[in-house]
Amino acid sequence: MIDAHCHLYDEKFDEIRDEVIKELESSKQICVCSADNVEHSLMCIDLATKSPFIYATIGTHPHEVMEFSVEDLETYKTLSKNKKVVAIGEIGLDYYYDKDTQDRQKEVLLSQIKLADELSLPCVFHVREAMGDFLEIVKENKKYFKNSGVIHSFSGSVESARELIKFGFYISINGICTFKNANKILDVIREIPLDKMLIETDAPYLAPTPHRGEVNRPSYVKYVAMKIAELKNISLDEVLETTENNAKTVFRIS
Repeated sequence: MIDAHCHLYDEKFDEIRDEVIKELESSKQICVCSADNVEHSLMCIDLATKSPFIYATIGTHPHEVMEFSVEDLETYKTLSKNKKVVAIGEIGLDYYYDKDTQDRQKEVLLSQIKLADELSLPCVFHVREAMGDFLEIVKENKKYFKNSGVIHSFSGSVESARELIKFGFYISINGICTFKNANKILDVIREIPLDKMLIETDAPYLAPTPHRGEVNRPSYVKYVAMKIAELKNISLDEVLETTENNAKTVFRIS
């Protein structure tokens, strides 16, 4: 059981972080701790170096693009040498809160896509209310995606999921699929192949039913797997085994 996307450095974990890490180690559950700026990239790596069950991504989130600099790319190059770094991310486009930074978001995204290609690492993408522009960038820059990538917390349509799968990307599903009225993501789960799917928590956020309102944690990814098994009418073991193999493939975890 692999949680493909969480944020163990988040302050919401401050009082329970040690407990959560012990929980990972006792169950031998792997999680990928995803960063959103240089500071958090360093924190992800620090956590990953302390546990064999934690891996790290490094990168600048679209909410952080106004603080991004060319020097950050050099920092990420250096950090990528750590063997626990498995991807550049989370990077992407987010038009939900601030439409004034769209051009800057595209610029920073493309620079990090090129960096990932240079470092032979996959990308972990955050795409919110921006799927059209994101697909356009992917189509125009497909030569940079030889190392695949993950669309984290996928919120697009079945059609956009199919389009992204054509470029070799994996679709990552989290606890939103357990929420009431989450019909769009339920259709995606039903229609896309399991061998192109990952499961994640985005912890400490988006705790699934029956833990809504709590601090989410990597172990809760099982509820995502259970929902996928229900919708696809397959066994939970098949979901866990396939998504684990998918995560190990894209992140090159042995």
